[in-house]
Amino acid sequence: MRILLVEDDAMIGKAVKAGLEHAGFAVDWVQDGRAAALALTQPVYDLMLLDLGLPQQDGMSVLLGARRQGNKLPVLVVTARDAVADRIAGLNAGADDYVLKPFDLDELIARIQAVHRRHAGNADSAIRHGALTLDLVEKTVRLHDQPVALSAREYALLAALMQRPGAVLSREKLEESIYGWGDEIGSNVIEVYLHHLRKKLGPDIIVNVRGVGYRVAEV
Repeated sequence: MRILLVEDDAMIGKAVKAGLEHAGFAVDWVQDGRAAALALTQPVYDLMLLDLGLPQQDGMSVLLGARRQGNKLPVLVVTARDAVADRIAGLNAGADDYVLKPFDLDELIARIQAVHRRHAGNADSAIRHGALTLDLVEKTVRLHDQPVALSAREYALLAALMQRPGAVLSREKLEESIYGWGDEIGSNVIEVYLHHLRKKLGPDIIVNVRGVGYRVAEV
């Protein structure tokens, strides 16, 4: 999952970015509202973490502008504004959830996953495909009810494919899903991870649609 983190406090932003990346997310971090609005013009994100008290353009304006333009990206507001009126205003502007600072990182991750599941139409944290089960909360994979050990990148790649069953995702789209700004991406890195997944899960679980991309095989 690729997240846009909008936070002007350098200490908080650095800590949240590091914590989310350690948990397996790809994170792009911007520190003002104008940069956030610009980043949102690129349809590469799965969720936005949005502070409200931002320089250049406040967070509420960023949120309202995105919704007016038809952007349905899940938004989790993370702010120190604890007044009920502020929370109501944020939700009415189109936020999907609201977290108050200071917060626990594990709770933030749980809320990110819950919001993302709701948008994907998955009330259950587990995605099942035949004998394969991927749990978005536990970040585990089981095949025939036996655990399969995957690296963080392998898991992220498999999750991107399984969350869109039947859809063919290009190599570029898969790169966007699992890498953030500044990450070095080798020319055939996606193919390498897919090779590893096929060795661990079986050769037929991921199908190469020649000249288009990859999809999870039909059951």
